[in-house]
Amino acid sequence: MKVAIDGTPLTVSTGGIARYTVQLHQALAAEFPDDRFELLPGQPGRWWSLGLRTALQRGSFALFHGTDFAVPYFPIVPAVMTLHDLSPWHKAWQGETSKRVRLRTPWLLRLGRVASVITPTEAIRREAIGHFRLDPDRVRAVPHGVDPSFQPQPSGDASMQPYLLTVGTHGARKNGQTALAAARAAGIELWAAGRGDWSPQPGLRILGAVPDHELPAIYARAAAFLFPSHYEGFGLPLLEAMACGAPAIASNDAALREVSGGAALHCEAGDVRAWAEAIAAARANRGELASRGIARAAEFTWARTARLTREVYQEALCLGAR
Repeated sequence: MKVAIDGTPLTVSTGGIARYTVQLHQALAAEFPDDRFELLPGQPGRWWSLGLRTALQRGSFALFHGTDFAVPYFPIVPAVMTLHDLSPWHKAWQGETSKRVRLRTPWLLRLGRVASVITPTEAIRREAIGHFRLDPDRVRAVPHGVDPSFQPQPSGDASMQPYLLTVGTHGARKNGQTALAAARAAGIELWAAGRGDWSPQPGLRILGAVPDHELPAIYARAAAFLFPSHYEGFGLPLLEAMACGAPAIASNDAALREVSGGAALHCEAGDVRAWAEAIAAARANRGELASRGIARAAEFTWARTARLTREVYQEALCLGAR
């Protein structure tokens, strides 16, 4: 099997979709060495309408996997699309999402350009089936994995002041202001890692985009990890934090509850008092929460993601042959 994988998410150095694309590609190549999986970098101009069509024909690919809400406009080969979440179609978050995705993706789905759809959680699978009126048999939930580098780390400097951590692109949906308000209520500095325009404020340390190899130590040494997002498709930072042994607190979002599997504490996204109380509980029960989080995170591997994804590829090829 020769599969073309959309590499356009890699134009951004950090972020969940870029991480997904890289890790999936590497895991597929490792799990299925007899197959070929090639990342196709997007090009300026009419790439999706003309350039991609030519690349698929010249490369003799059997399948295309759109890792970022898009597939070829013309049905050259069967296509699989990953729908990471439905934030582009939620009015509250449309200002933070791509208008092009919002308009293009439904059109591609309606015209039958997608043989199979992948979602990262069952929560998003149900939402996608209902919103786009998709055939349930063509939609599969395939969870992400966590890289083995995300694991408990050696103890840091005992004299270091405790800190709370939040990771992700800063914006209204990620709800970083609740994390900051809860940290202030708890009297602990908040460290914020990820792309976005955090403004300097008391009680906040802005880390910016942190290289992947530095993240495990930052996760592991946090007094607690805070993920108060209003809406998520999976929540990879939550899984990474649990893998590193950080006591994790997340919102009551359905996908985050699904991923944590009861190994994290959960609060209503905007309830600052509840978050402050959860921080105290997480610090008091650090050992138990860390153990539960590590055990839960161990269930998620990129090798498993690759195996389940290749099953979807096979199904798409069968559907495309009909």
